[in-house]
Amino acid sequence: MADSSLPSARIVDARSSTLAGVLIGIALMAAVDEIVFHQLLAWHHFYDRSTPSIALLSDGLLHAAELIILVGGFFWFADLRRRRALSARLAWGGLLLGAGGFQLFDGLIDHKVLRLHQIRYGVHLVPYDVVWNVAGAVLALAGAVLIWWTRSRGAGDGHR
Repeated sequence: MADSSLPSARIVDARSSTLAGVLIGIALMAAVDEIVFHQLLAWHHFYDRSTPSIALLSDGLLHAAELIILVGGFFWFADLRRRRALSARLAWGGLLLGAGGFQLFDGLIDHKVLRLHQIRYGVHLVPYDVVWNVAGAVLALAGAVLIWWTRSRGAGDGHR
């Protein structure tokens, strides 16, 4: 019979640690975009190709989705931590990857392919696009490197 007073071996859930971080990173970058660029600076709305009421509605829907994803990511993170299955390094890597991935998706797909909105109107866009997309690429690359580095070195006491 096993003695339950002895500490159990820690088994890191590498995939879930990374994905929980990715969700949190996506939600945090969406929140930064929504709060800073949509509300404080009022440079654009999520969908600018219609009426001001629709633009405001699109911002509200983005904000609701971001909050749902943030809460879900933190519940997943908390469950991993409770079960002692969390790799903090992989979660941080996932957060950076998710934040950068959101920023790149927004800058390339939303801004250029779908043309839902631009970063700012009435200005030369190239400097804004370059800074936005390069910053997203740096975040995503930093996350990918941290994930790769952590996984190549064992991600903690054990893997799953």
